[in-house]
Amino acid sequence: MRKAISLVAGLGLLWALAACDANQVYEKNQELSKAVWTVQEKPTFEFDIQDTTQRYDIYFNIRNESMYGYYNLYVKHTLLAPNGQRLSQLLHQMLLMDAQTGEPRGQGSGDIFDHQFLALRGQQFHQPGTYKIVLEQYMRQDQLPGIMAVGVGVRKAAR
Repeated sequence: MRKAISLVAGLGLLWALAACDANQVYEKNQELSKAVWTVQEKPTFEFDIQDTTQRYDIYFNIRNESMYGYYNLYVKHTLLAPNGQRLSQLLHQMLLMDAQTGEPRGQGSGDIFDHQFLALRGQQFHQPGTYKIVLEQYMRQDQLPGIMAVGVGVRKAAR
């Protein structure tokens, strides 16, 4: 029960902070069932881009429990254009805990921590429309316990 209340409060805080940012284009987080990210589960996020002259920064949001068994998380993204063409596919390593001390990074208290990682800086979109980002956990483990939610944020890049 405590975890559920903390999860709702944390997601609410992220939404409130995103609502205050005039450069925020998109922000969405998806909870993972039973705080386990399976290999088969590939969260997909869709966002609209109309201004093709603007550059955008794309962030990945990760929420993990302190019992997560690794200091890092590998995530592969696939970015698709409105016509379905693959624009990019990269593997990202995100450091959730200090490798030496095991201390959690990110924002949080107790046993739940939120992280936001800049995944794609200054991304240019050449056609208006709905873009998709598909995220896959790439830890070579069918079930990855301790990952509670993943998300994507898109912001206008500073010029």
